[in-house]
Amino acid sequence: MSHVVIRGIPFTTRLRAVKGGGKELLAHDRARARKFLAGKSHHTPSVTALSTTASSGADSSIDVTDSGVTYTMQVGVGNPATQYTLLIDTGSSNTWIGADLPYKPTSSSRSTGNTINVSYGSGSMSGKEYTDTVTLGSSLVIQNQGIGVASSAQGFEDVDGILGVGPVDLTEGTVSNTTDVPTVTDNLYAQGTIPYNLLGISYEPSSTANVPNGELTFGGTDSTKYTGTLNTVPLTTTSPASQYWGINQSVTYGTSGSAILSTTAGIVDTGTTLLLLATEAFQAYQKATGAVLDSTTGLLTITAQQYANLQSLYFNIGGVTYDFTPNAQIWPRSLNSILGGAEGQIYLIVSDLGSSFGSGLDFINGFGWIQRFYTVFNTGNKEFSLTTTAYTDADTN
Repeated sequence: MSHVVIRGIPFTTRLRAVKGGGKELLAHDRARARKFLAGKSHHTPSVTALSTTASSGADSSIDVTDSGVTYTMQVGVGNPATQYTLLIDTGSSNTWIGADLPYKPTSSSRSTGNTINVSYGSGSMSGKEYTDTVTLGSSLVIQNQGIGVASSAQGFEDVDGILGVGPVDLTEGTVSNTTDVPTVTDNLYAQGTIPYNLLGISYEPSSTANVPNGELTFGGTDSTKYTGTLNTVPLTTTSPASQYWGINQSVTYGTSGSAILSTTAGIVDTGTTLLLLATEAFQAYQKATGAVLDSTTGLLTITAQQYANLQSLYFNIGGVTYDFTPNAQIWPRSLNSILGGAEGQIYLIVSDLGSSFGSGLDFINGFGWIQRFYTVFNTGNKEFSLTTTAYTDADTN
């Protein structure tokens, strides 16, 4: 499952700080978490600090952009294609456009006559469902992809919609007269464009926002992007985590192995910014680190001396232990302005999920966690894989 790595071509980038700072960012993450906890719902992060990057090249890799809060990619719709900036979301599965740039029907556009309504943790959209040609890259062209066209969209800014790459079951009930809507990955596989129904994601953590430092690989993995052996685990059977990209894991702190989170179910989600833990686990982490809650950002903060003494978090997934280093646990200090935080202050990305242990979804490994590992979302086998990268223990923050 290898491929030829493509060269990314960045567009002009934009950055807008979160209007409400870290508190708003955390509020959106928790709103999204509440939707997950409620069961089969459909989600997206708040769009507050975004940028664009072009997709190009060969085989199955698509460049994505880390913008400090979330990330997007350029997707072509129609023939000839209009380029739309879409959020990449593993926690939802509908692909839709029209939040900003209007839909431009072409000869490949077909109205299904059905309506679409999708509710997210921090927004919603409604409109009409079409099928159209969708272009993710020069060799990744999908015929008759179901796409929503928004007539109304709330909670989105400087983005045109969502590229949903979660489990297809999440589309159930979103489109009238329709059982479910195959995702872009489903259709790439069904149309013979990719050899496997899976998605690989790699990131290179950086201390600069709006840089093209990520790669999506449809249908395979890129062995040049990771250093370890892929560890594959089945998706959890515990609900509601089982309805998403859910796994089982435990978390300990430091070389002494202080318990933070006993083995339980949760999810891996690109649309959540922070690393969220059940309230009891968050409190154990705060006690272990000596961190205090910052009234300005709503995040935990530590002193320089506490950071010098900060120890790793250890994630046990499928019998393999992964080191989440002290540097990985902090927000990039050069991006503190996004949080509305103080220059040079040290903020932690571990935060309170807002629900007690035993809910069936006791953690969300979000963007801050994902960018330290290579992850594979395998729809065909209902599996999740991960391994280390050259950036797992990098001091970029």
